[in-house]
Amino acid sequence: MPNHMPHVDPQMGFTPYTSPIPVQLQEIYSYPQNLQTALEMIEEAVQGEGEDRVFYQHLISMAPSEQDKEIIRGIRDDEVKHAELFRQIYSQLTGRLLPYPEDVSVKPPASYCDGLKKAITGEQSAVERYRRILYAMENRIHVNMMTEIITDELRHGILYNYLYAKNNCRV
Repeated sequence: MPNHMPHVDPQMGFTPYTSPIPVQLQEIYSYPQNLQTALEMIEEAVQGEGEDRVFYQHLISMAPSEQDKEIIRGIRDDEVKHAELFRQIYSQLTGRLLPYPEDVSVKPPASYCDGLKKAITGEQSAVERYRRILYAMENRIHVNMMTEIITDELRHGILYNYLYAKNNCRV
């Protein structure tokens, strides 16, 4: 009878049949080893959400229709909510309050379409960063909060893609 036990292939760095993720990459999924990095990323996220809020104000002022403005206002309001959720998670994990970002200034986009393009890539980048924060969460409530933030960011990307297409923006 053949031996069906998985083996470790040292050149691959993982057990092929039981661990599809290379050992060196598994570290990002480990709690509490990645908690400190996640806390630093939350600090950056609060600042980033503040910058997004200001950037989206620029987009609202450039939007050609009331429908576009309403969509972007909804996204902007979500960014404010995200900053509060991040601050709450941070406070519950550390016992310290994160200050609100002060004197946030963001250069307006050259055009509405340029702004939409930047917003699309920004939302995609946020999902990638926030996923790493999610990996460090142990408390179910924090996991749920991060899931809400990430799914909002995915929805924002879809909405910005819609606006990009609706306004005949070109790559």
